[in-house]
Amino acid sequence: MHNMFEPCPCAAHDNANTAHVPQMPLIGDAAPEFLANTTNGTVNFPADYAGRWVILFSHPADFTPVCTSEFMTFQSMIDEFRALNTDIIGLSVGTLTGHLAWIRAIRELEYRDWRNMSITFPIIDDMNMDVAYKYGMIHHNAADGKTVRAVFIIDPKGIIRAILYYPLTTGRNFSEIQRLLVALQTTDAFHVSTPADWTPGEDVIVPAPTTTAEMDARMSKQNKSLDVRAWFFAFKKLAADTIMSKLSQRPSSRRKKN
Repeated sequence: MHNMFEPCPCAAHDNANTAHVPQMPLIGDAAPEFLANTTNGTVNFPADYAGRWVILFSHPADFTPVCTSEFMTFQSMIDEFRALNTDIIGLSVGTLTGHLAWIRAIRELEYRDWRNMSITFPIIDDMNMDVAYKYGMIHHNAADGKTVRAVFIIDPKGIIRAILYYPLTTGRNFSEIQRLLVALQTTDAFHVSTPADWTPGEDVIVPAPTTTAEMDARMSKQNKSLDVRAWFFAFKKLAADTIMSKLSQRPSSRRKKN
């Protein structure tokens, strides 16, 4: 019988097992660092992207139809993302040779109104799944050995600000990815929050009061620019042009051209 005052021998066994369980980084964590080969050369992440926002996304495998549609959609929006000081980097559990062959095949496809499309953003060679495990992209109950459709939005300081997960069979909503990115940047630039389904041009939420005096002042509606619904629930107008003008004027310190 095990002595209750001695360490349980099973603890070491449990720790050994959990050491191999992938740990997904969380919102607010520093983006895990990695050095990897990509279709655009070597990437030192996130150092190469200092001062830029990054959308890091994974796909299950090369030459899969849903992923192909997503790659073409990302590429079609790349100028819109760059205008938002944002770079895109993809990942697959595959080799550079496979990635390059897939990129070449995409050039010969027609989808929506896109033809002769060249994929210009880097795709990480992650055959050993090193990066995928660092970012918790391998969900064994979903598909062993393949990454699910993960999206990490990482800010210019290398901090993870948002995480989205989709199953293998469902393509991502790129309008939502862009909306989420703009919302995060609006929060940083204007110190506001955004309500449900918010898009640029709609009213934004102002921070709630933190003192009794501030609460009373708000309820007396001394600030005529606010639309006060409750002491903790108030809005103000913020024009889409004002938002986009400020977001597009921020300097870029990107070190690596993608």
